[in-house]
Amino acid sequence: MFDHDKAVRVRISGKVQGVGFRYWTRDEAVRLGLTGWVRNEEDGAVVAVIAGPDSAISTMIERFRRGPSGASVSSVETEATQLEKNPTDFRITR
Repeated sequence: MFDHDKAVRVRISGKVQGVGFRYWTRDEAVRLGLTGWVRNEEDGAVVAVIAGPDSAISTMIERFRRGPSGASVSSVETEATQLEKNPTDFRITR
C-alpha cells in the first residue's frame, strides 16, 4: 500500500479528447510515482484524481497545463479531495 500525502481532483478542458490525453496522463503519472485514475467526461473534458507527494502532484498539474502533443488545454481546475481508499496504481477508467 502506498502512503500518500494528499489527493487532488483535476478537471482539464479544451481539446483534450481524441488526442491520447488519458494515456499520456497515465504514463506521466506513473513516471512521477502518482496513483489514481483518469477518465473522459461527456462534456468533452478530462477528469483525473491524482494521489501522492505534494511535489509530484504539483509537477503533474503543470504538465496538465501543456498536455500531450495534439492537445490544446484551455483550463485546469483543481480541488483537494478525499480518497475512500488509497489507490495502488494509476488507471484509465473510461
